[in-house]
Amino acid sequence: MPQYFDEQPKVVSDPQIVDVALSDVAFTMLTDRGVFSHGHVDIGTSLLLREAPSPSLTGHVLDLGCGSGAIALTLALRSPNATVWAIDVNERARQLTTTNAERNKVGNMQVASPDDVPDDVRFSTIWSNPPIRIGKESLHQLLLRWLPRLTDDGQAILVVQKHLGADSLQHWLADQDFVTERIVSRSGFRLLRVAPHR
Repeated sequence: MPQYFDEQPKVVSDPQIVDVALSDVAFTMLTDRGVFSHGHVDIGTSLLLREAPSPSLTGHVLDLGCGSGAIALTLALRSPNATVWAIDVNERARQLTTTNAERNKVGNMQVASPDDVPDDVRFSTIWSNPPIRIGKESLHQLLLRWLPRLTDDGQAILVVQKHLGADSLQHWLADQDFVTERIVSRSGFRLLRVAPHR
């Protein structure tokens, strides 16, 4: 299993700077080995950042599995009046995201391990490039932990590689009574919009 699922990656550090330029925001971030997408922004995350519907401008928003923080930084810059939660089991990922928030003078971000998010916080937006490779059962447990914390009018945007089970995940989410639709299909990835059952 890749190192970036570990709480404390053993792989030797190799920091690399990445510049991210989107149509509306730009930032520079530090990446490292042992954290997902070392030295670049992966295709799936890039698709999410460029094609996802606008996040909520207020309330609490969540980057589920923040890695180096590309999604969390984008959320924070696009929604400066929201509180952005960046969570990851990987301690090195959390350290990177904290550093990158400071580097880009982002003050509306809370970086935390999953167990440190208060139980009463609900999210108007969740964005995630979920860790498909942890296995189907663990992925389902992860999603069933966080998706029910959407506000009644909230939505999650998940980016999933087609050949890693995007379509079967969409069907599974629907079977769990989440309103789920594919909103973008490009470069071998799907963007799924997930909302609470109404």
